[in-house]
Formats: sequence, structure tokens, C-alpha cells
Amino acid sequence: MSAETTSASPGALTPFGQPIGAPVPGWQGAASLPDALLEGSRVRVEPLTVKRHGGALFDALGLSGDAPGDGPQARWTYLGGVPYADRAGFDAWLAARAASRDPRFHAIVEKESGRALGLASYLAIVPEHGSIEVGHLHFSPRLQRTAAATEALALMMRHAFALGYRRCEWKCDALNAPSRRAATRLGFRFEGIFRQHRVVAGHNRDTAWFSILDTEWPALEAILRRWLAPDNFDARGRQRLSLSALTARASALD
Repeated sequence: MSAETTSASPGALTPFGQPIGAPVPGWQGAASLPDALLEGSRVRVEPLTVKRHGGALFDALGLSGDAPGDGPQARWTYLGGVPYADRAGFDAWLAARAASRDPRFHAIVEKESGRALGLASYLAIVPEHGSIEVGHLHFSPRLQRTAAATEALALMMRHAFALGYRRCEWKCDALNAPSRRAATRLGFRFEGIFRQHRVVAGHNRDTAWFSILDTEWPALEAILRRWLAPDNFDARGRQRLSLSALTARASALD
């Protein structure tokens, strides 16, 4: 049974014969999101601070090395353009991110080097309904498409579901093919397109919505643990089992 069918199926009828959703026994909301350090074998996901992470993040995400198809300019295409012009602007931008409570920004720190290589956040945090989003991802080239990046996102999802959230969301520009592929690879289910959802830097943005539900998370977490296990990678760090294949197989069994 698909996630869409489960969510849409009526769970009961009112005395007036109207279908309503299934009951959620004892629901009192998810826990408020605390500041927490999340630790894996490759990375730590730490609450963002300018003092601790600013220098490393500027080196990782700053303004140099804008190669064709990559680099700071390209990485900001779907987010409205680079929001700073120099180190002072970067520090001011990062300070505002660190002070924000929704989105709640975290630095992704490589354990081996101790350096911050990227940013991620929780946002759209609604404890009373048990809904939370993972987004505002800014990964340096060194972090992109690595097991460390996958582990960071797995840690964030695990933390959210452990706090009692029922739904973890992923949203992106509908034209952002790499982000849509990343969502599917991680096991998020595509839900649809919000048309003309936003205007970003003077351009229309349709938004693609994805989600993982708490009922889907245990099986998905097992897949992520299996994929992240050291024996899934050869001496060169190449995966033996494909995460995309594992999550696709699990989705097909529903």
C-alpha cells in the first residue's frame, strides 16, 4: 500500500456519515526541537555558531573556484543567488542563520578533519502536528555525493523521528533535478508539485514536495544503516550496494 493511499484512506465516519482520518491515539504533539549534537561515524551535525564554524564554512562554501556547472554561483541557482559578496557579508549572513530558530541551522563537520564542510537545517517545524522539514542544504564539493553527506541527513531524520515527529518533508524547486534525485535516493516519496508556489529572484518556482512518514522510517533506517556500513565500501570508498536501488526496492514492496 502506498504512502499516498494510506494518508488518504478514511479511518472513520462522523455521525453525519462523513469520512474522516484515522484516529491518532494519545497524540499530544512531537517534542520541541532541542539544540543537539548528532554524531555518526563520519560526521557530526552541530548547532551552527559563527565562532566555531565560520572560518571553515567560508573556506568550504565561499566565493572561489566557480567551475563550470559547479562552485558557489551554481550551487545557489535554485535559492535565488549567492547572498553575500565578501567575507564580511558571509559572516553577517551566517550569523543570521545561526540566530534563526526556524529554520534551525546546523553545521556538518567532518570527523576526520574536524572542519565544517556544509550546512543543513530543520525548518517548517510544527510540533503540534508532528511535521518537520530537512532543507537549506549547502554542501561543499568535498561533501557532495559522499557517504558523509548521506550520514548527516540520516542523523537528522533519525533525530526528528525520535522526537515524535510523524512526517519529515523535503521540498525543492521542481526544476532542480539533482535535489529531486537526492530525495528519491534517500527514500522520500514524491507527493506532487505546488504550481507557482514562489517567486525566486524574479522567476517562477514550482515546488516539488516529498515526505517520509514515521511508519516508513524503521524500514528506511535499516536500509540506510546497511548502506552506510563500512563493509559496503571498497578500499577506494566505492559503494558495493546502491542506495538508490535499495530504497527503490523497498518502495516497490509497499
